[in-house]
Amino acid sequence: MNSEASTDHAPKRPAGETSAPARIGPADITGIVLAGGRGSRMGGADKGLQCFDGLPLARIALERLRPQVGVLMLNANRNLAAYQAFGAPVFPDADADHPGPLAGFLAGLEHCRSPYLLAVPCDVPGFPTDLAGRLADALAAEDADIAMAASLEDGASVAQPVFCLLRATLRDSLQQHMAQGGRRARHWIAQHRHVQVLFDRPGDAPDAFRNVNTLAELQALESTKAAR
Repeated sequence: MNSEASTDHAPKRPAGETSAPARIGPADITGIVLAGGRGSRMGGADKGLQCFDGLPLARIALERLRPQVGVLMLNANRNLAAYQAFGAPVFPDADADHPGPLAGFLAGLEHCRSPYLLAVPCDVPGFPTDLAGRLADALAAEDADIAMAASLEDGASVAQPVFCLLRATLRDSLQQHMAQGGRRARHWIAQHRHVQVLFDRPGDAPDAFRNVNTLAELQALESTKAAR
């Protein structure tokens, strides 16, 4: 087993479904940046359009993801023209209530034409530049359905379920889960064979998964970067 990955055994994959290939490359992965939140903790501001280091957060996420995947897309629910200007297709949630990251996963899976979908949130400007490769390697090695990132915080592994590599064949499962009222990514992921990849190698930034929920947190993160 990969030394940085741990696997949880959920119900077995349906008979006849193909296993992961030996190697999953960028061309096999569609990347989606999730920017569909309400921004309630930012006073209703559209989080993905708030600037960090001079660029909108969603644009930073797209450019950070671009070399890691074959195709890019965005999930957003307002200011669609502004997001479209970033050069990637924009897909809103199908659910008008915008029920969180799972709705973004589903929007991506409904438009994904590659075997895998990689989701990342728009509010983590420093996520790893090798995220896709390490999640893909772990998913293939463990023949899992889902690979999600984990960070090391105060000596403990903390799951980051919104940083998630999914088989595109999971669309129907997610549709059913949400139709039954499911809203938490962790609960849906737990229904499938999944692997957790801890980003704790030497050289991994300790705050790579640090997100921003308020304008004050955004300013503090920008100040931290400027001070380095």
